[in-house]
Amino acid sequence: MTRPGFHLAIPVDDLAKAREFYGGVLKLEEGRSADAWVDWNFYGHQVVTHVVPGPRGDTGRNPVDGHDVPVPHFGLILPIPEFHVLADRLRAAGTGFVIEPYLRFEGEPGEQWTMFFRDPAGNALEFKAFKDESQVFAK
Repeated sequence: MTRPGFHLAIPVDDLAKAREFYGGVLKLEEGRSADAWVDWNFYGHQVVTHVVPGPRGDTGRNPVDGHDVPVPHFGLILPIPEFHVLADRLRAAGTGFVIEPYLRFEGEPGEQWTMFFRDPAGNALEFKAFKDESQVFAK
């Protein structure tokens, strides 16, 4: 099944730091850019970092599996080996985790690895890896 691509625009306060993080740490390919924004190839999807001055923060938090999940957040579902490679790369880059990589819902429908971290502008990201990707929407 071919999935449609998504487009997401997020605020950042420093394009140089965004380039270091999205291009350097996450290893995303940079697309078009201007003085106030950069397009990123987010695993085949378009994420755009737009310079917007001002503070960032959570709209809220939601308790899930004993953790306070930051809201809003965005991210991707990766294969388990790629998930762990990314987690190691984030650790090596000194990225602090909001929620350290761990196995969630172990032995239940939707068993998955998950981790939450923030970009330099404070945007929350979650990356996941399901034991069985057919369980993404399992109840």
